[in-house]
Amino acid sequence: MRQISEHLTQEMGSVLSSTILRLLLAAVLGGMIGLERQLRHKPAGLRTNMFICFGAAMFTVLSVKLAGVPADSARIAAQIIPGIGFIGAGSILHSRGSVTGLTTAATLFVVASVGMAAGGGLYITAVFGTILILIALTFLGNLESHFGLRLVLSTYEVLGRDTEALLTEVNRILNTEHLTTQNVHVAGTPELRRVVFSVLCSRPDQDQLSILLHESPLFSSVNSVGSAEHE
Repeated sequence: MRQISEHLTQEMGSVLSSTILRLLLAAVLGGMIGLERQLRHKPAGLRTNMFICFGAAMFTVLSVKLAGVPADSARIAAQIIPGIGFIGAGSILHSRGSVTGLTTAATLFVVASVGMAAGGGLYITAVFGTILILIALTFLGNLESHFGLRLVLSTYEVLGRDTEALLTEVNRILNTEHLTTQNVHVAGTPELRRVVFSVLCSRPDQDQLSILLHESPLFSSVNSVGSAEHE
């Protein structure tokens, strides 16, 4: 009985240490990716990516541990993919032909795969996947910004006396640059009208558009309300 007890204790300790190691690795790797997203002020940050990676690892471990027969060992893990797809779909926003959040959704998808690799004991695969993801998010992201390939959603406010004249002039300038308005809002007083609109364009196009707006004599004032990187 003593030998059986020692054998069971040894095996239980081995199983627990292996499981804890896998879950800890998943949490660390997911946290590394989430930290990069958090520093860039993205919707899915540190905790979101850490939880998804940890949860995927946990479900992968449970899928193996709770399976009655080896053929059932992938049933729980197989449901991770549609589950993450549902979360990723919630992070994608559509607005008048513009789509944002695709990179966030794709990041959540691959973070779940890292968690599954860690939960399945594929440590080298999980670490390699994390490094590759971080390189793509940081290096390729900076490369896009350097060459002006990343789109920016810029919001402008123009003031004038006639709403129709303001809208006509804005459309004329945008047509010159082959751009389209988004989220147009008109307000103000009868003496001074205000038109707020957003434009999705690259950094060079944004600079050129700002110059053309300020050069127009129909606008009594032109203000840049803000801008956000499009992903």
